[in-house]
Amino acid sequence: MSAAFEIIDGVKTYNLFIGGEWTRSSRNEATESYNPATGELFARVHQAGAVETERAIALADGAYKAWANMVVSERETVFLRAADVLAAKTQEIIEVLVQESGSVGGKAGFEVGYCFDLLRIAASELRRSQGETLPQTVPGQFGFTIRQPLGVIAGIAPFNAPFLLAMKKVVLALAAGNGFVLKPSEMTPVTGLKIAEIFDEAGLPKGLLSVIPGPAAEIGTAIFADKRVRMITFTGSTQTGRYLAVEAAKTFKRFTLEMGGKSPLIVLADADIDYAVRAAAFGIFFHQGQVCMANSRIIVEAPIFDAFCERFAAVAKSLKVGDPREPDTIIGPLIRQSQCAVIDGHVKDATDKGASLLCGARHEAQFYWPTVLSGVTPEMRIFHEESFGPITAIIKVADYEEAIEVANGTDYGLSSGVITNDMQKALDIAFRLETGMVHLNDCSVTDEPHVPFGGVKNSGFGREGGRYSIEEMTELKWITVQQGQRAFPI
Repeated sequence: MSAAFEIIDGVKTYNLFIGGEWTRSSRNEATESYNPATGELFARVHQAGAVETERAIALADGAYKAWANMVVSERETVFLRAADVLAAKTQEIIEVLVQESGSVGGKAGFEVGYCFDLLRIAASELRRSQGETLPQTVPGQFGFTIRQPLGVIAGIAPFNAPFLLAMKKVVLALAAGNGFVLKPSEMTPVTGLKIAEIFDEAGLPKGLLSVIPGPAAEIGTAIFADKRVRMITFTGSTQTGRYLAVEAAKTFKRFTLEMGGKSPLIVLADADIDYAVRAAAFGIFFHQGQVCMANSRIIVEAPIFDAFCERFAAVAKSLKVGDPREPDTIIGPLIRQSQCAVIDGHVKDATDKGASLLCGARHEAQFYWPTVLSGVTPEMRIFHEESFGPITAIIKVADYEEAIEVANGTDYGLSSGVITNDMQKALDIAFRLETGMVHLNDCSVTDEPHVPFGGVKNSGFGREGGRYSIEEMTELKWITVQQGQRAFPI
């Protein structure tokens, strides 16, 4: 049996992973994790607190220097072995994602495939030159820069892509030479512990990595109070991210924040309507709309607005809602039933103010049917607020200038998409949109392990992915060398 869990009363009870060792919590307390699709008990998970958090930080602080000084080929081998372990565990992790997060099979498979590429990219980053030489004005002097690890980094991961987003933080922090303490979402703790299993089997040196599920307030307080934690990397709500930024600033910790979004998809009149409909549907209904970069606002030029609405609503009505285990299911369960009330509130507010409900606004248990509103205006809550569910607002504009104005009329700025055959307009829009990412002739939902993922305004601070994460997670140092003796004025 795996050291990661015990079978107690027929249910897997997962241990904590602290510095390379599987252990129960000091209070011997475990919480229950339920399958959002069926309501059945999925697992029990031991809960870390301040004691476990302090131990995890201390172990990472004691281990990272030796790791950072290890020869590149040895560190590289750990990541390549981890990729092999992940490949062998693919079906196991897909099953956990389906049962714990309500992911449909295709989405779960995407997360695993992404992380396989991520591990190989991390291995390649170890051999990239991270410094540069600099011209100096002092005779006989030259300068260069190097990057050195920060030390201990703590990561807080979300529930919606719990394997991918947690793995991205862990892997790239380790590649930069740091130790890492991961707090997975309280709604998807087992997924985070699977990351620990992978690195444990891959032979990651002891001390470097801890995965500590537990209460956010208790673990967070311990992390923020500890000076050895040099950086926080967070994915989650804007409200929580704002609080974390303030707390991190009190002790001068670095932070990256990937937060909420109200991402626009602009569809111009010359677009292929059927293609635009397919792109828009994927961009909002992927993982039940529980995606920070989902195109929850679809901005359509007037000449094709009615045709687009009709075809889009038809596609939304055709999507199967139900058991994520079934291969033809598109819309699985929301992570929590309370989100249904949030979506209901947005629908009522919009329709009370003149929007048309084209389909949906129906839910059973934690399942919410694809919902489409047309004629949405800035006076409606859904124009500005995240629904985080399978609902989108279609907005009519006169021309592409108004489309840009409407797209930018939000406090968020994560991702965006533009569908048009006029590349002059497409590039003009791309430069003027107030988002961290713009995807031309695509929806707003796309990501790769090596790109600078992140947003502006209330959607984020900093970038994650490949060398961009490594830059965030290292200290840049300038070094000069004097050839011969320098002439001083005294």
